[in-house]
Amino acid sequence: MGLRYSAKPVVAAPFGLTLGGGCEVSMGADRIVAHAELYIGLVEVGVGVIPAGGGCKEMLLRCGDAMQAKFAKIPPQARWAKVIDGGPFPKVQMAFETIAFAKIATSAKEGQEFRYLRPTDKITLSRDTLISEAKQEVLTMAKGYVPPQPADKILVPGRGGFYALKSAIEGFRARNMITEHDAVIVLKLAHVLSGGDRPVAGTVTEQQLLDLEREVFLQLVGMEKSQARMQNMLMTGKPLRN
Repeated sequence: MGLRYSAKPVVAAPFGLTLGGGCEVSMGADRIVAHAELYIGLVEVGVGVIPAGGGCKEMLLRCGDAMQAKFAKIPPQARWAKVIDGGPFPKVQMAFETIAFAKIATSAKEGQEFRYLRPTDKITLSRDTLISEAKQEVLTMAKGYVPPQPADKILVPGRGGFYALKSAIEGFRARNMITEHDAVIVLKLAHVLSGGDRPVAGTVTEQQLLDLEREVFLQLVGMEKSQARMQNMLMTGKPLRN
């Protein structure tokens, strides 16, 4: 959040494997100048936790922006939802699918499709000039830069959205598409993205989403099966499906 709302512009220059926390740091910047052969993603579910460095919050905001851009192209009389971003649930579902299935983009272009990069972020083919291009970008942005303001009215679906996602999770589990502990993790992710224990749809602030992220992260860190996933990743470099 310090990066996101700094008085000075911040440009990230990711390359190679930019996973988990590295992805979150990049998403916290004002702009990304990425190497074309970038591998980027929020992969925390594989090690037993959820993104808790702003990843859930930022992905939800970006999915909202994507839905808004999509709905803006539809004539008002043809829209199935009154609000221009499709209502509180579609963006939550979109963010949930990206994080819960730990989608990894295998290029910077695919990173834009998964919303790890914004449409305004830049891609370079040259690894050698990546840092110099990012430096030039931040110097250009510094001229007349105005810091963004935190969002304080993020529409979320509340318990209705949570139970819709819970039903989908139970279906995945019944078909053995996910493990027992996968289900525990992504159910807690659904709790965060739907806005916590809200009985009905309403608005939350960025800080409230960050608080939910951290609360759930700490709950998962204390679980034996999450700790087993972390240990297995450290010892073998491979995710444990428990």
